[in-house]
Amino acid sequence: MSRIVVIGFDSEDDARAALHTLRGVEKQGAIKFDDTAVVSMDEHGKVHVKNEASGAAEVGAAVGGIMGGLLFVVFPIAGIAAGAAVGAGLGAATGHGISGTFRDEIKAELTPGTSALFLQIQEANADIAIASLRQYHGRVIQTSLEAETEEALRAALS
Repeated sequence: MSRIVVIGFDSEDDARAALHTLRGVEKQGAIKFDDTAVVSMDEHGKVHVKNEASGAAEVGAAVGGIMGGLLFVVFPIAGIAAGAAVGAGLGAATGHGISGTFRDEIKAELTPGTSALFLQIQEANADIAIASLRQYHGRVIQTSLEAETEEALRAALS
């Protein structure tokens, strides 16, 4: 079961930097994301959502590409269409992602110039992931973490 973590930052740059750090932790194998997004509000009150490809979309695209490539050799036009259909179907069937409704709830809490980092975490070594965030100042907006882990995250970001 995925865990949701939403962290508020004073700027979009801070949220992006924290995500970049967590992506480094992901490359080390200490965390795995289902989905991530940075939601920011500019000085004029306009909200911007920068959503990265979810793990489901990546898997769907890879499998669809392989299937399409194999079928393309035998049936060129059908291979392209089938590959696209398989990729889209797998992505939709396996992906949950961060819902638009949930993002909208968090958007309502933003003020001009601030941002929120959405993390849908499939699995993680909490100690390593939290330690990597100690260099950032943020606030936990919402989580589905266990109380002890959430408190450690709050302490790291303060």
